[in-house]
Amino acid sequence: MASYLILSPPGVSNRSEVADRYRDDTRFIRDGFSWTAFLFPTLWMLFHRLWLHVVAAILLQGIALELMRQPGFFAAGAALLLGVHALAALEGRHAASDRLISRGWKVENLVSAHDLATAEEIHFSQLEQAPNPNIHSKNWDIPATNTNTRPGPSFGLPGYDGGR
Repeated sequence: MASYLILSPPGVSNRSEVADRYRDDTRFIRDGFSWTAFLFPTLWMLFHRLWLHVVAAILLQGIALELMRQPGFFAAGAALLLGVHALAALEGRHAASDRLISRGWKVENLVSAHDLATAEEIHFSQLEQAPNPNIHSKNWDIPATNTNTRPGPSFGLPGYDGGR
């Protein structure tokens, strides 16, 4: 089961008033390994606008490729290159969520679910519903009719008078 970090956009104070906009702009960030970040770390970071991470990844990949060209340092260069790819795959989503939080996004919830659709269903089912102003209160005091004519409990169950 994966966990999803749920972020709401800045400027949304009351979720029930702007429910449609809130549902469209809410971000669900899965915590876990990202295969696209592992295979293409620099492009993945560019897509998520992690500019300083991109510069660091390009520098480290350049150093790794230069080490791989030197005799006797191929293993060190390959390990450094693999480390950059693994770090991007394991921590890239966390860096992307930190970027959004620093831009004013609010952490709403953390949900454990098997997939994104289930996480969305769990999160949005917990939202408060706006009260319906069209409910008329004139018929709310309906007396309960008791059709039980037999006194005491039935089938060994305790009675409704509070006794046992």
